[in-house]
Amino acid sequence: MNHFAKSVLIAALFPLAFTACGKKESEVSAPAATAEASSTGEAASCSAVKFADIGWTDITATTALSSVVLEGLGYKPVSTIASVPIAFAGIKKSQIDVFLGYWSPSMTPIVEPFLKDIKVLEKPNLVGAKYTLAVPTYAYEAGLKSFTDIAKFKDNLDGKMYGIEPGNDGNKIIADMITKNAFGLKDFKMVESSEAGMLTEVSRSVKNKKWIVFLGWAPHPMNVQQDITYLSGGDDFFGANYGEAKVYTVTATDLGTRCPNVNKLVTNLEFNLDMENQVMLPIMDKTAPNVAAKEWLTKNPAVLDKWLDGVKTLDGKPGLEAVKKYLGV
Repeated sequence: MNHFAKSVLIAALFPLAFTACGKKESEVSAPAATAEASSTGEAASCSAVKFADIGWTDITATTALSSVVLEGLGYKPVSTIASVPIAFAGIKKSQIDVFLGYWSPSMTPIVEPFLKDIKVLEKPNLVGAKYTLAVPTYAYEAGLKSFTDIAKFKDNLDGKMYGIEPGNDGNKIIADMITKNAFGLKDFKMVESSEAGMLTEVSRSVKNKKWIVFLGWAPHPMNVQQDITYLSGGDDFFGANYGEAKVYTVTATDLGTRCPNVNKLVTNLEFNLDMENQVMLPIMDKTAPNVAAKEWLTKNPAVLDKWLDGVKTLDGKPGLEAVKKYLGV
């Protein structure tokens, strides 16, 4: 859920007011797409596949994995950073083709107004995720074990709870708890910044043994880089079982008819926690996302068999063979 975004000027394609800079068109060279698709291939207008990325490293990772595969198929994927509401607005207007990061149930209140104008794929692309509040384990062991304990330790926490970027669903949940005085939190302040900003604050706090409550989730390297523990008792706000979540792929409603080959690929995509953690780690160490994704795919090509089942290149040739050739495996 961090980005090393490169500016991509795409105002002509995206007249929406994106809340953060656009990023990479691609970090590695892609095969040139054909100017005119053959009679058996995808329409040439489908060559620029437009992804939304909301600034979370896990979505960066899955978007990069998908982009590298599309590059191997002859497409030119473009990824743009946007807030969650702007991403869904872009999909509604078909200004964005694909978003791989609909976290359910936490994003559901944001998604609901768009449901009739977007397509949420029936099968999640990731299961076993979670998203709720977390604390350093030393704070947990000292008594901050549940949402009901937060207010008791207001002084230890400086009356703050740390979120990520403005417009994020987790921030909205925290704000809702404060507004409703849930768990006695009415006097707390939510600190908004970004994934990177929040994690920097967590690292600083851990180094100084300072107490902090923040948004935590899995998959994410924070779970191995820091000794953290998730708080119980937040079921009414983040969902049961520590905010257990499923992540869904969302597409423009016309993608299946407009670009059926791209639609087939994104429908086939399935990820897992270990895969995403492995790709996220180098990204967080400032490796370009597509480079990290390509390195992982080169070492783990077996995943392509399912992803590319029934998928062709832009010009209608066998997809699996082309992508493996592109990866050199």
